[in-house]
Amino acid sequence: MGPLSTRLLMQRGRPKSDRLGKIRSLDLSGLKLRSEHLDPSLLGRLRQLQELDLSNNQLDTLPANLGLSHLRILRCANNQLGDVTFLCQFPQLEELSLEGNPFLTVSDNLKVSFLLPKLRKVNGKEASSTFSQVENLNRELTSRVTAHWEKFVAALGPKEKAEKVQADFVRSAVRDVRYGPESLSEFTQWRVRMISEELVASGGTQVPKADNLERPVEAAATRESRARLMALKRPHDVPLNLFPNKRVCTSPSAQVEGGPMGSDGSQAGLRLEPLHFLQCHSKNNNPQDLQTQLWACAFEPAGEEGHSEDTSQTVATCGGEAVCVIDCQTGIVLHKYKVPGEEFFSVAWTAVTVVTQAGHKKRWSVLAAAGLRGLVRLLHVRAGFCCGTIRAHKKAIATLCFSPTRETHLFTASYDKRIILWDIGIPNHDYEFQASQLLMLDTTSVPLRLCPVVSCPDAYLLAGCEGGCCCWDVRLDQPQKRRVCEVEFTFSEGSEASGRRVDGLAFVNEDVVASKGSGLGTICLWSWSQTWAGRGSQATVAVVVLAWLQWSPTELAYFSLSTCPGEGIVLCGDEEGNVWIYNVQHLLNQKSPLPAAPQAPTQILKWPQPWALGQTVTKTMVNTVVANPTFTYLTALTDSNIVAIWKRQ
Repeated sequence: MGPLSTRLLMQRGRPKSDRLGKIRSLDLSGLKLRSEHLDPSLLGRLRQLQELDLSNNQLDTLPANLGLSHLRILRCANNQLGDVTFLCQFPQLEELSLEGNPFLTVSDNLKVSFLLPKLRKVNGKEASSTFSQVENLNRELTSRVTAHWEKFVAALGPKEKAEKVQADFVRSAVRDVRYGPESLSEFTQWRVRMISEELVASGGTQVPKADNLERPVEAAATRESRARLMALKRPHDVPLNLFPNKRVCTSPSAQVEGGPMGSDGSQAGLRLEPLHFLQCHSKNNNPQDLQTQLWACAFEPAGEEGHSEDTSQTVATCGGEAVCVIDCQTGIVLHKYKVPGEEFFSVAWTAVTVVTQAGHKKRWSVLAAAGLRGLVRLLHVRAGFCCGTIRAHKKAIATLCFSPTRETHLFTASYDKRIILWDIGIPNHDYEFQASQLLMLDTTSVPLRLCPVVSCPDAYLLAGCEGGCCCWDVRLDQPQKRRVCEVEFTFSEGSEASGRRVDGLAFVNEDVVASKGSGLGTICLWSWSQTWAGRGSQATVAVVVLAWLQWSPTELAYFSLSTCPGEGIVLCGDEEGNVWIYNVQHLLNQKSPLPAAPQAPTQILKWPQPWALGQTVTKTMVNTVVANPTFTYLTALTDSNIVAIWKRQ
């Protein structure tokens, strides 16, 4: 194929016209074109061109001055492209195809997101996740380059020439500023050079903006919440209106429905304000998705930002093919990690101490996520990428749990009826993990919930299973690396309640356990210490029940309960979208005998029946409810793809 001609462009252009300036779509695929065949003076006459197909050619680059300022769709699949920086000439580009270019790397993918702020799709997939990753990398690199500049300037001599100083700084920044894994080094050095040059061009007086990536309204909504639902609090039974693709709006303070007093008349109901209702797990970012089931959430512990648990407001949620990290105060989705074909069932946080290349110690939050494929993915949330994968089980993973005392020890529970204890290790300078297996625990039924015993977390592990509640010895100084259940707990002296599913399990304090599933319509509070003291050598032991809490009479399962130990609170959702809140502090402080009748909840947060897509979202199941340690924020997940966030007043 030789150089392009006007006649060829008219033949291949749409709509048909005798003027190049009227062509909006042009198909130049499969013509064996090389880069030198693309004549900028000819293609520049396509002033209205919006769609260009250059697939299946022999292009190694595109001329930098094509002048196609209105181009919105570009297909360059199956070529020989080795660089993507030429894309900066197409600022309006929304869709891009680069498949089948063997010389492009993951760094080029990140460059694409940086160069094209309006990009929505890359290779047929949503670009928002990569864009979020680029934002996080850009923010961290800008901070590091700025700190490097301050250190560099402080070491300058009074007579050094400005030109040499600037050149030396750029070289030293590219050489010394590092962040992220080695696989991203090409992108990070490329950005470090750009940030450094911007900084020295201003004489160091103007720090480059860390968040200088902007998107139009539609893409911004996609990036931040995928389908933002704005909640406005109404009194009484007036439903909330949820508007897709809107930014979050904080609702005015109002009294939440629910019993204001506990059963003994002494426990005042909590005042909770609904802040946000988000559809951030939508499949293919479809705002009409009200079917994706959400399964688990967890608040970030004290981590690299140095915040204490008292200020914890970052929550990770999982469901469908996505894991989202949300700022509860603003409702902004800080990061969304997607794996097409996966279904995430569980997330768990830990905070590890890493040593940087400069030799400094740093606390770093790690988010583990797992589900249908049996893989555990270790996510560096701040940088926005997965930095480790553990092939943990051959079947789906039901739940994850980090040890409360050993920051790198992770329990995984699978549908293969096994629980495995892993040491994920400390990541190296490239943020890479080397995980090792420590123990394998066999179960007789599928484990659903994991709970290290608070008073001796390195010695015993509780698990709520399809066939009941079991306990294992997990001490690592014992020789056996594969172990069976040491004791099974029952919740009645008779055989009727033994062997029943336990799908909710959590410690309320160092001794009291809350469990659900053994009795219809109730949650059981029982004593670990008293139960264990009366065990003897028995393999099956009846728990010492302290109290029963009244819950929904539903026969449906898999509503996970949680606790807020510092506040003495138990939480659980139900099949109608309600959140049951129990302040059991008075029961914990009360001496025996405790009341025999089931105790009513302190209050019930009624599902607000929000509007989405012109219809009321009713009868949704709240699968999981979790509060941060001080009960400042409460997050509820539903089976209708809605993350609901309340704030305590």
